[in-house]
Amino acid sequence: MVLAIAGILTGIALPPLHHLLSRNRLQAAQNDFMAALQHTRSTAAITGKRTLFCPSADGNRCSDDNRWEHGWLLGQDIDGDHQPDGQPARTGAAYGAGLRITSSNGRHEVRFQPDGSAGGSNLTLLFCEPGRDSQALSVVVSNAGRVRGALATTAQAARCQQGH
Repeated sequence: MVLAIAGILTGIALPPLHHLLSRNRLQAAQNDFMAALQHTRSTAAITGKRTLFCPSADGNRCSDDNRWEHGWLLGQDIDGDHQPDGQPARTGAAYGAGLRITSSNGRHEVRFQPDGSAGGSNLTLLFCEPGRDSQALSVVVSNAGRVRGALATTAQAARCQQGH
């Protein structure tokens, strides 16, 4: 009888627990990206040199992709070739299966200038898990260099689910 009750209670508790863990994983990734972007901006301002934040599958070079879940890097890009000059200053590891991180179409990097700005158009990073679009999150980098996190809109969540 006790085992039956324990089994029923476990069955009731698992779905909310899985939802909570999934939400925590998305928030941890969002916070990681916001901290890395702030660090990149600070590095550009402190060193007086253009600093790059981009997706990277190998931790050495920027990939020409708008998918970030395989990792990222930051490094100085003095020569403007959209790749770090020498070894990257910091890297972020892959986020594992099930997490999708995409950036705005046509934007696969952020280059902070010494004044802290991030020229070009605003960059939006979307964080989601396939099949869970109601939990999608975003990080937005404005042209002025401001970094902010938010809940993703319904349209953004749908775009993230599709991998665009």
